[in-house]
Amino acid sequence: MADLYHDRWITCTDDALVIRWYYLWGPKRIAYASIRSAKRVELGTFRGNLRIWGSANPRYWASLDPSRPGKSAALILDLGAAVRPFITPDDVQAVEGILIERAHLASVPQAGAGPYL
Repeated sequence: MADLYHDRWITCTDDALVIRWYYLWGPKRIAYASIRSAKRVELGTFRGNLRIWGSANPRYWASLDPSRPGKSAALILDLGAAVRPFITPDDVQAVEGILIERAHLASVPQAGAGPYL
């Protein structure tokens, strides 16, 4: 089947969101059913914009995205675990729509500035 969304680092399939190079050894596959909520945040100098991979904040993990400094928004996924994936798809709005539909979220709220990473 065709992907619902695809860019260099993020793919949305029929049943999961796949983050390439989340881990040092490769991708993280997240079933839509395991996504409790998501929120959209604005990137800033110390709030994710300069963080290409990883985090200094133990609550979030930024997937690899060398083009993140040129982006203005990110999505934070709540999977019910201590660490929340911090992703920056090329088309944030398209991924939001897929999450609302496939993960059965009521909405993806705009939460203002992102966390310090």
